[in-house]
Amino acid sequence: MAKVTRPVPKPLPSVESLRCFHSAAHHLNFRRAAGEVGLTPTAFSERIRRLEEELDCALFARTTRRVELTARGEALLPVAELALTSVEACARAVRDGGTIHTRLKVGTRFELGLSWLIPAFIELERRKPHLSIDSYFGSGDDIVDRLERGLVDCIVTSAPLARDAWHGEVLHPESYEFVGAAALLRERPLRRVADAHVHTLLDIDETLPLARYLLSAEPGLEFGEVRACGAGAAIAERVLAGAGVAVLPTYMIRSELASRSLVRLLPKVRLLSDSFRLLYRKGHRFEDGLRELATFLRRRPLS
Repeated sequence: MAKVTRPVPKPLPSVESLRCFHSAAHHLNFRRAAGEVGLTPTAFSERIRRLEEELDCALFARTTRRVELTARGEALLPVAELALTSVEACARAVRDGGTIHTRLKVGTRFELGLSWLIPAFIELERRKPHLSIDSYFGSGDDIVDRLERGLVDCIVTSAPLARDAWHGEVLHPESYEFVGAAALLRERPLRRVADAHVHTLLDIDETLPLARYLLSAEPGLEFGEVRACGAGAAIAERVLAGAGVAVLPTYMIRSELASRSLVRLLPKVRLLSDSFRLLYRKGHRFEDGLRELATFLRRRPLS
């Protein structure tokens, strides 16, 4: 009878090697990552070299100035995170009777994160000791890129996004107001569409992510100048100072509208609306925790 020769299995990467890779991928700095896992820079670099040798591919593109993930490294990152989470769950299942600690990283815009999400996270962590939530604040494009690369677990955004690989949980409707400072409008009224040409339009950047809710509803509007402010809070400050007019989320300027320091413009024009959503990859390892987070956020009014 002929002897069957079985293929020799390829060696699997160790948990410690994956921990080193995960740290390096997040910091993109080997010295900082080495300190995080308790290794010398030389030992850390050797660990990464051996992992790349075991996987027969380069995971990082390294120069004297910077470290970047290769395409293979980006593909490995979400899978490595899943593997490390599973190993941690194995240990906790024995150590603390099966309670698994869930740690999420949520990306969003600065204003929304500071005014609404951070207070919500603090309250939810009080109620759910097994849950920890880290935050990342960035621009719309930045947080989307981080979600695609697996560097955050989810994002909260009102940007019009759709991906086959993503799941979305609707949190709150978002309405917008076209406003200007009362003092500015006494000097230069904006009562008709034709009046817009003597005003400066303020927005986050030149793509007009906020003004589109107005311009899509009233495409004939033309402004004398467009200025980029970088963030919603900066727009609100400049509008209050009389530097221009702008479209802003209602939740952000409720008190200013109530005090009449900001005035609604062209009230007959119905601006488009949107909704805040929690977006994450389908089949996420913490999907139950993400749904729990979405349910909690839906119960808290925007602030």
